[in-house]
Parts: sequence; C-alpha cells; structure tokens
Amino acid sequence: MTSEEIARMATFLQLSEPEFVQRYTRLTNDRRGLALQDKLGGSCVFLEGENCAVQSVKPQQCRDFPNLWNFPGFEKTCRALPRVVGEEEYARLVEAATGRRPPLNAPRG
Repeated sequence: MTSEEIARMATFLQLSEPEFVQRYTRLTNDRRGLALQDKLGGSCVFLEGENCAVQSVKPQQCRDFPNLWNFPGFEKTCRALPRVVGEEEYARLVEAATGRRPPLNAPRG
C-alpha cells in the first residue's frame, strides 16, 4: 500500500494513520511494504458478505483483484468471469483498470 492509500483509507474509517496500519495492515511477503490483512481463508479484511466496506477508497491491490492476484478458494468469493484475450488486449485491459502497463508475456494470475 502507498502512503496516500493509507492516509485516504484512515480518513475514510475515521482513524489515525498509525491506528489504521496497526489494525488493518501486515508486512508484505518480501517485507518491503504493507498490504491489507486477510481474514481466515484469505479473503480481504474489508469484505463484508459480497460487498467491499471501503469501495470508494479501496487501494490498488484491491483494484487489481481478481485479474492480477488471487487467494486459495477465491472462485467462491469472486464472481468475475474469465475471458481469454491476447497479450496486447490483456496489457491494455490491465492498464485501463490499474494505470500500470504489464510487460508483454508477463505471467498472469
């Protein structure tokens, strides 16, 4: 998560930034940054039923789901339908959704 995302989400939840970090984040696997915590089973800490509790301020990691990451059993939670597209179309769609253009032939999933 970026510092801007943390500030935006903390404000939305009416928390201080340190409170937000303590309650809702964890170190990334490479220990270089922060990510949102997961619930047991791997779903997002802000997933309430089928709805996102922070939809209007969700961070990039959430906007990337389900096309750029997933968790075991995500198919039970995510209703996105897969669609096979070519490399150029995939890169265009990822850029439109995330603002980042993946390298061609990048691994998907």
